[in-house]
Amino acid sequence: MAYQLLSEPIRKYIRDKRWESLRPIQAAAITKVIQTDLNYILASRTASGKTEAAFLPILSKTDFSQSGVQVLYISPLIALINDQFLRIEDLCKNLEIPVTKWHGEASRGDKNKIIKNPEGIVLITPESLEAMFANKPYAIKKLFGNLNYIVIDEIHSFIGADRGIHLMSILHRLQEQNKKRIITVGLSATIGDENYTEAKKITGNPKHTKILLDRTKKDTVATFTYFENKTAELSLDLLKKLYISTKDHKVLIFPNSRGKTEEIAVKLRKISDRIGGHPYYYSHHSSVDKEIREHVEVFAKNNKRFNFCITCTSTLELGIDIGTIDKIVQIDATFSVASLVQRIGRSGRQEGGQSMVDVYATDPWSLLQALACWNLHKKEFLEPVGIAKKPYDLLFHQMLSVAKQLLGCPKKTFIERLHQNPAFQNIEKMNIEKLISESIISEYLEEVQGEIILGVEGEKIVNTRDFYGVFKTEPNLKVIQGSNTIGEIPFSPQILVGENILLAAKIWKINDVDLKAKVIKVIPAKDGRTPTFFGGGGNIHTRIREEMLEILVSKESYEELDEPCNIELYKLRNEFSGFQLKEKPDRPYILKKDKLIIYTFSGSKINRSLLFLCKLTGISADYYDNDSTLELGIQITQFKALNTAVISKYQNIDMELEKAITLNESLLEFSKFGSYLPIHFQIEILKERYFDFEGALLFLERVRLVGVENKVINKLLKQNK
Repeated sequence: MAYQLLSEPIRKYIRDKRWESLRPIQAAAITKVIQTDLNYILASRTASGKTEAAFLPILSKTDFSQSGVQVLYISPLIALINDQFLRIEDLCKNLEIPVTKWHGEASRGDKNKIIKNPEGIVLITPESLEAMFANKPYAIKKLFGNLNYIVIDEIHSFIGADRGIHLMSILHRLQEQNKKRIITVGLSATIGDENYTEAKKITGNPKHTKILLDRTKKDTVATFTYFENKTAELSLDLLKKLYISTKDHKVLIFPNSRGKTEEIAVKLRKISDRIGGHPYYYSHHSSVDKEIREHVEVFAKNNKRFNFCITCTSTLELGIDIGTIDKIVQIDATFSVASLVQRIGRSGRQEGGQSMVDVYATDPWSLLQALACWNLHKKEFLEPVGIAKKPYDLLFHQMLSVAKQLLGCPKKTFIERLHQNPAFQNIEKMNIEKLISESIISEYLEEVQGEIILGVEGEKIVNTRDFYGVFKTEPNLKVIQGSNTIGEIPFSPQILVGENILLAAKIWKINDVDLKAKVIKVIPAKDGRTPTFFGGGGNIHTRIREEMLEILVSKESYEELDEPCNIELYKLRNEFSGFQLKEKPDRPYILKKDKLIIYTFSGSKINRSLLFLCKLTGISADYYDNDSTLELGIQITQFKALNTAVISKYQNIDMELEKAITLNESLLEFSKFGSYLPIHFQIEILKERYFDFEGALLFLERVRLVGVENKVINKLLKQNK
């Protein structure tokens, strides 16, 4: 039935490809997209043919003889656009439909050509769309004024992120330029049941958006291996085991930082060189030069003969097609279940293939977190995303963008345009007016004869290349060897002449540092000095921490664990066996000299809030993310009084946050445009996006602290010294 609905050229494409049948998501999408005018979110596992599921019916249904671009494909990554371009071009080759890439690295000639003669399909990032609104507003109408379809790839990567709100705003602005309602199709491999509502919102019209869900699963085999790490670098035993288990496969290795990525790539290559193994060891992350990254991607995709090993960050977590991957290796725990699911999905992509994941843990708590994420994956849990209901910082950004686009707009109309944008539907009209008024005072905007235009300070912000994206990028230094660019690394105090760094799977010695030009000159290192590493962390959801606690108090065994893992899990369980944890609110505590140590087993935002609130009461407080412990300078008998004191301080939380922002501007580091806001709006985004004070207060209200017998306390005290 679905096949018969397709146009003859598309049916011929399927016959030429010798497909035996349509996949479930493809059959469902073809039927719905062709026979209705609703928006759809296509949700199915990795490598299930979602791209074709969207484009086969769209290409069959769309009249490409009409003027203007007919289909707009939006991707979160330039690399994904470059990859999908070949795939979509192949689909269109017999249809005489032009396909054009539009991003910062795409051909200027191709861009000029399509502006002169808008047609076919355009592949673009949200940031390039933003740049078009700001710099070529005339081209938006000409290109997309008769748009039929928008396809959003990896839509889950936008949910709960600033980029998602930004994308929602841009889609609304595109619709404003269009003669008819644009139909949106979103594609996702990783989307939890609780997140479908938010995915629908991105289309701007959730009531007209339906979910097509293929729950077909792929078998996954997991193994957990434990090697204790006593230094900052990975142990040689771990690296040897990692080499042996990956040398005969095509593998992606995911550590949790760029520094570890480089360390592993360099050291595995060294082991391989010493014993005559293959030379195909690469690193892939945002600091590696684009040309080197693309070389790695092309090699992996087209290579059928040789085994290889790519150590990477989230740059290869999304759906870039890099061919057949035999297995995935995860070094220590992922920060989210969603990330683990994405990474697992990179292997076993061939028809009927089985996903394989090897998890290497380097400390007991990382093992516990990794096991919790794996358990939650098996239970089909994915983190519900936290959506910013009142994103004042992104409203500020879009306010400047709209002012630049319109080159003058009556104030009343300007307010209405922002108020009607679904991205800002939860922000009261009076607060939009207030932000506009305060932006006029600060000269970000200017009011001339009743019309809003960009102000002097607003021009400075908008007329920078950095304006188009709403995510923060750290200031990087370019690393060059002679005339070759190796990549970029973030500045740190350890960037000194004579120091070694790891980049692009090689060790380099720093020869010169030019901070003004933002350039580091390097030569290949030969002295064996310990290199400088760089990297970051991530937020943990409360459900992961709760699962960790459940594992600790249970007696369940796990066939995925090797013997050292079982030993470490046994030790952890034994340490906590003295706590009589019977109900969900129960949390272990121990006393260490004059300090109360609480194992909160709560998420990052709640722990962050607990720490902030406790410090307001004047007691000493510290938080350690590794084992989720809150260390307070009080006795257990004072805990109830602390709760009362915290509630009292919370009554003036806005005033306290204003003081905190004044003393520490880095509190707003997560928000690219937050620093431009009036202080009361800065406080609002801090409360919503950085802290969870309500969750912290609820924790203090409900928690029941449970101690242990003295002999168990003494054992734990020794380990916490």
